[in-house]
Amino acid sequence: MGHGRNALRTSAVGAVSATLIATAGLGLAPAAQAATSAASIRFVDISGDGGTILKANVVTPASADGTRSYPLIVLPTSWGLPQVEYLAQAQKLADSGYVVVSYNVRGFWQSGGEIEVAGPPDVADASKVIDWALANTPSDARKVGIAGMSYGAGISLLAAAHDKRIKAVAALSGWADLIESIYSGRTQHAQAAALLDGAGTLTGHPSAELQQIFKDFFASDLSKEQEILAWGKKRSPETYIDQLNANGAAIMLANGWGDTIFSPNQYAKFYEKLTGPKRLEFRPGDHATAEVTGLFGLPNDVWTDTGRWFDHYLKGEDNGIDREQPVQLKPRTTGGYEGYPDWKSVGATTRKIALAGTTTIHTNVDSGADGGIIFLSSILDQLAQLPPMASIPLLPRYWAAVWQSEKYASAQQVRGTATLHTTVTPTKESGTFVAYLYDVGPLGLGKLVSNAPYTFHGQTPGKPFGVDLELNSTAYDVPAGHRLALVVDTVDPLYIEHNPSGAQLTFSSPEHDPSYVSVPLREQ
Repeated sequence: MGHGRNALRTSAVGAVSATLIATAGLGLAPAAQAATSAASIRFVDISGDGGTILKANVVTPASADGTRSYPLIVLPTSWGLPQVEYLAQAQKLADSGYVVVSYNVRGFWQSGGEIEVAGPPDVADASKVIDWALANTPSDARKVGIAGMSYGAGISLLAAAHDKRIKAVAALSGWADLIESIYSGRTQHAQAAALLDGAGTLTGHPSAELQQIFKDFFASDLSKEQEILAWGKKRSPETYIDQLNANGAAIMLANGWGDTIFSPNQYAKFYEKLTGPKRLEFRPGDHATAEVTGLFGLPNDVWTDTGRWFDHYLKGEDNGIDREQPVQLKPRTTGGYEGYPDWKSVGATTRKIALAGTTTIHTNVDSGADGGIIFLSSILDQLAQLPPMASIPLLPRYWAAVWQSEKYASAQQVRGTATLHTTVTPTKESGTFVAYLYDVGPLGLGKLVSNAPYTFHGQTPGKPFGVDLELNSTAYDVPAGHRLALVVDTVDPLYIEHNPSGAQLTFSSPEHDPSYVSVPLREQ
């Protein structure tokens, strides 16, 4: 179980740490723009929860002369990035009439305290920053907004659940369910967790609790599973959905289809549970890559919509954003946006692909079908429409099960969440498999449409059991003349696997409970 896990963790930490260092340089570009903005910028220390010092910057409109107040926007930083991260966007917001306070979350860079992973001290810090801003800047207590990318997005949603003063939120590439994000299908997302672990160690001060959580997570210690689940639930905005709805803040959510840290599925489910003003946007890309050009002050759809969201719900501007279809999707294979009234309308119809017959695969070897490399694969898909690929005819059937649809006479616009229903018979009580949906061209080359892992424990060897698995939500157009293929194997670099040596998995389709993959399609 988990062969080569320490080596995987070490190499993944090295890779993601290098990525982090490169990304952290983004903070330098916004800082260089300070001289070109008319807004007033100052760097301050803010006393957070328990007196912890938070390093912050305040950007005030050039017109501020003490005679009027302005809407306030608070920006908590992303995981591992410095307080100048949002400076370019803060200047734009200040130039359009906002007081903006961006602060380095506790435990990172020069801020005090330890990394709590959006724990209660982080939530309390956000309210302390609002307190400070209302007391020390010309900001309006009736018009408070909060926004952030990644870690800052999660903290923003949690803060809105606990502070009624917050009237509008923009949560970009964040999470609603922390466990569903990095432990979906009861499977550790190894590369995602390694990125968080490595980045926290490089740029901050992880708490003893966090260090233990990572240790137990990577060790696959099932005796600690419930403890880890409780830790994640406490830090998940979905846990506080009733408070969020009661407080009534207008909430905008945005994410990438290929986000390998916070999957789109958990955001879509969360969106459906919100009852106040809301908006959901999905675009091609990996974690935060759709927003990143905005940190340089370049034109960026996500940040443009963020500004429009605040303009309407904090300033009261009639800019029409409230009349647009609230679910906005940009498919991975076409350039235009599609609007829907809600998430349920995205995949208006479904088409089932039968998974007939009985197939047995051996475990512990990567068949060649996999989800790619964190960041790199989804960025290639975003920029060049080159997702992870595999030659479907050449996949070794000893280690991979393969089913294919017929050739489609017309293009199939996959929209939403594909689901796998099957029956599995294991030879061991524990195991892991990964399901992949591929777009297969005439030569048999498959482009990855979606995937998801599944892990089980405590099953009886030789006894079949049913599995229902949601694949990662997506928007992908399958060309006419192509097929869809469902591939299952047991090893993927993105995940920790739990297959004992020599284990086998048999997939069957009982007559009374046939197996299939249900593919959601846009209504045509």
